[in-house]
Amino acid sequence: MAEKYITEEQRAKCRKVADAFAELYELADVMVADAGRFGFVRLQWFSEGEGFDSAMAFSDSMELFEELWRIWYEHEVLTPVLGTPLAELDYDEIFRSLSKDRQEEILEKKKYFISRCEDAFA
Repeated sequence: MAEKYITEEQRAKCRKVADAFAELYELADVMVADAGRFGFVRLQWFSEGEGFDSAMAFSDSMELFEELWRIWYEHEVLTPVLGTPLAELDYDEIFRSLSKDRQEEILEKKKYFISRCEDAFA
């Protein structure tokens, strides 16, 4: 019998996390695929003929959440400043340069994603 790398419990939790970030897949060049007994795979930077440039496997829902949150956060913080001198700063410096309202929106979005995952971290 083939070895399993993810428990059924973690599989369900990872599915919940992947589903919670569905809107991210429309915003950025990223997707999460169920890889069966191997867990879930984050695929990023697709190019025709070459496929995905980056793949990372996950068997823990919290690690998957943190990865997807990082991608969402970086997209939301960096995209508005591309082509400006602010784009040279690190993401947290860019975040601090945003208006307080925008900072709060981003922090609220993390709370939203956490609420969509509900028991995926228990």
